Amino acid sequence: MRFVNRVDAGRQLAERLRAYAKKRDVIILGIPRGGVPVAYEVATELGAPLDVFVVRKLGVPWQPELAFGAIASGGVRILDDEVVESTGISHLEMERVAAREEVELQRREQVYRGGRSALALEGKTVILVDDGIATGASTRAAITALRQLSPRHIVLAAPVAPGPTYRRLCGEVDEFVCVLTPDTFYAIGEFYDDFSQVSDEEVMELLHLGGKHRTRPGDGMGSGFPKEVHQ
Repeated sequence: MRFVNRVDAGRQLAERLRAYAKKRDVIILGIPRGGVPVAYEVATELGAPLDVFVVRKLGVPWQPELAFGAIASGGVRILDDEVVESTGISHLEMERVAAREEVELQRREQVYRGGRSALALEGKTVILVDDGIATGASTRAAITALRQLSPRHIVLAAPVAPGPTYRRLCGEVDEFVCVLTPDTFYAIGEFYDDFSQVSDEEVMELLHLGGKHRTRPGDGMGSGFPKEVHQ
């Protein structure tokens, strides 16, 4: 099974999230860039407010696709001790990568919201949406960051994730809703006919459109919660 594009993936995902439709305490958070088009479809179908939650992978300098950790909104940093040890990456090298990614994280936070405050998440049911999950490193950073903001429930939602990752992350959230959980998995894009890059402009447009459902804005994600977590 494949998805036509992120719109199709979002609509299929929304069908599995019908239990959360029209509930006033539900907030949808899309992980940019690719997760936002999926999250927009979910928010539209469920009649829920949409916001963005930024996560940045920390890649090993000489092997960028290999993540030694991740950072997320709220000042959270996750380190994968196994990757750190196996690659021999130094503390200085890790700090250089983290500093660069922090600049991009802050840029995206400012650009995507266009001055709008983040939605307050305390006591709410948060549905965190991405267009797919591979290793789960960035996702774990996002989950850890969200917990600092005291939501009542965290629901993770993605069109596709490999079986082992799905089973591992199920224990870290209140619910994990996933359309496809294949045991054979090479890349997220293999499950999409169209997996073209999403631009900043598209993210901003979708957040603007999704803003029509925004309710009770607050500064729930505006203040930092410095925390480093080792996996």
